[in-house]
Amino acid sequence: MVRFVLVADSSLNASYRHFPLLDFLPSAPLEGVPKPIYKFLKGKPYDPLPDGSISVTSYAIRKIEAALLQKFPRNEVVVAHEKYLEKFITDDTEVIGVSTMDPLGTGPVTMSYIALLKSKKGAWVTQEWLRLIRKINRLRSGKKAKLIVGGPGVWDFTLFPEELEKENIDYAFQGEAEDIVADLFEQVQTGSFDHDKFFEGYISTDEHFHRKLVSHPRFLTRNPKIGLGPTLDKIPTIVNPAHGGMVEIMRGCGIGCDFCEVTLRPLRYYTNEMIIKEIETNIRGGFDNAWLHTDEIFSFRHTKANFEPNEEALIDLFTTVMSIKGVRRTNPTHGRISPPAAYPELIEKISKIIKAGPQNWIGIQVGVETGSDSLALKHMPRKTLPLHIGPDGSWKEIVWQGTYNLNKYYWRPAFTLQVGQADETDEDNWESVELINKLSNSYIDGRPFEFTITPLHNVPMGLIKNREFSKIELTPSQLAVYYASYRHLYKMAIRNAKIESKRSGSKIAKLGTSSIISFGAWAMMKFVENIARKGGVDIEKASNYGIENSKRIESLQMVEK
Repeated sequence: MVRFVLVADSSLNASYRHFPLLDFLPSAPLEGVPKPIYKFLKGKPYDPLPDGSISVTSYAIRKIEAALLQKFPRNEVVVAHEKYLEKFITDDTEVIGVSTMDPLGTGPVTMSYIALLKSKKGAWVTQEWLRLIRKINRLRSGKKAKLIVGGPGVWDFTLFPEELEKENIDYAFQGEAEDIVADLFEQVQTGSFDHDKFFEGYISTDEHFHRKLVSHPRFLTRNPKIGLGPTLDKIPTIVNPAHGGMVEIMRGCGIGCDFCEVTLRPLRYYTNEMIIKEIETNIRGGFDNAWLHTDEIFSFRHTKANFEPNEEALIDLFTTVMSIKGVRRTNPTHGRISPPAAYPELIEKISKIIKAGPQNWIGIQVGVETGSDSLALKHMPRKTLPLHIGPDGSWKEIVWQGTYNLNKYYWRPAFTLQVGQADETDEDNWESVELINKLSNSYIDGRPFEFTITPLHNVPMGLIKNREFSKIELTPSQLAVYYASYRHLYKMAIRNAKIESKRSGSKIAKLGTSSIISFGAWAMMKFVENIARKGGVDIEKASNYGIENSKRIESLQMVEK
């Protein structure tokens, strides 16, 4: 008898042709990516197992599965393949749990696309979400099963709580849950909650991340008096493979940027034994890579002042990972740019361990956020540590040096950059344009810098709550940042689309993936260029700003301490 059915948001259950950054494809507006192209680039969903459960799914669902299995027998818990949901949602089903990332399309990437393209139809991620939820509701109609959603996407519902009732969702759970999810699922069925563990409502934060509790009958969150998250000993390891070969190595960040919710989470570091166990689970599922999830890899087990990286712990981590039988490659998900700028020898050592090279580029997502010293000092002063803006150079110089050192040892950063930050000026945005152009025209050992850069727009809360994303008017300086970003992304796509599509399947699929991405990057660049021109941007200025006297930048040096 299956009591608890788990399923991930449809946008999280596909391979996306194993192409870097295509995981963001669902954030694209419907007008921007036609359905046939979207379906092709998304790739086929992960396969079902013979019993109708899914073979691979999101890491978050795998964590909840593992936590439930600590209390309930295997036959009472299933992670279903969306195609076979009807097999599991029966009169015996008590709770259906859905994990989601951005169901209503209010995430930063999604809103940035919508603001730029003036989308009226919304994003593919919302279409995928509605299709899944409406299927679940059809299948549970007339049955006792309760529907609860969780994951980062619950933030969307705190802005639009009426959507829960509209889509017949019984509850949205906010926060980490492994230590209390068994109690949660049992109590969701009865509707009677232990208030020592659960608060009936959600946590809201202001622009300074000050918390307040908001009562609401369709929300549940962990009672703050039991802590903001489970202690390490209460976090189970996954028992079935996760998307991308992902494993977690730590939670929290500690850097304290004023625009990031992650800084609110307490720091916890996984033991090597936990990491090994999860990697071995993914290997049994067919993965030969270990994708190490962390909000800041260079803060892993840091013990020194100024967030200096713990070299011994990092070397031990990567040595341990690469020694696991079946692991051929590894990379972290996120990291800051300042540690690579300050410690090139650390990047060199790690690179040798993980066998980075021309045929094995190491991807890492990096929040650069701005090219402006003033904005960096105001919103993310500790992000530069252990370096300091001023004594160690400008923020642009620190970012450049970090990119140089990463590229030297074959790491390819995927940068994000913000427009619309509090107290932003036109000068700040042109500083960001200068940073992009300098990086885009820089070389290391005769080869061009390798990086991607994705602009994100900080949308005022009032416009989000009114769902007037398409009414956002980007200023000329903000449009210049978008144009410089997409101009570089086009250069990268032309250079690398064929190489990066090598895992896309057949030769025809590889060619199709490469061609669509190359053409799509060109079309997007020209589209953004047209919008920028109409918005008052001097395209010649935006193309050359900051590099007028040097088209090929071979070296920059930070100010010596």
